Amino acid sequence: MEENKKKIESFTDLHVWQKGHIFVLHVYKFTKSFPKEEMFGITSQLRRAVVSFASNIAEGFRRATYPDKIHFYTMALGSLTESQNQLMISRDLDYISVEQFNETARQSEELSKMTNGLIKASKSRNQS
Repeated sequence: MEENKKKIESFTDLHVWQKGHIFVLHVYKFTKSFPKEEMFGITSQLRRAVVSFASNIAEGFRRATYPDKIHFYTMALGSLTESQNQLMISRDLDYISVEQFNETARQSEELSKMTNGLIKASKSRNQS
């Protein structure tokens, strides 16, 4: 059986990081329309949380041991959960439409599942 999978050499090769990067860009684009008085409030908090998600995936990839990798991937999940909460607040304050919220929530759920898979794979490799 021929193996078509490309060897993962960089964090940028991880599908979860790639989708996380798209998520970051998406959030940055729609938060441009948030009220100016939120620049140092929800806008800043939401942007930091989504950037932290992608950054923790990247940092975890480069860590040498599986327990370190798992730690950073788990931190990424925490940042993703924080962003989900902030997205709900943004929806409830009518800063984003229900449609924008639903699409962004779908993306964040997909990222959550992918990150949990990365954690599970790292745990199984750690036990090998």
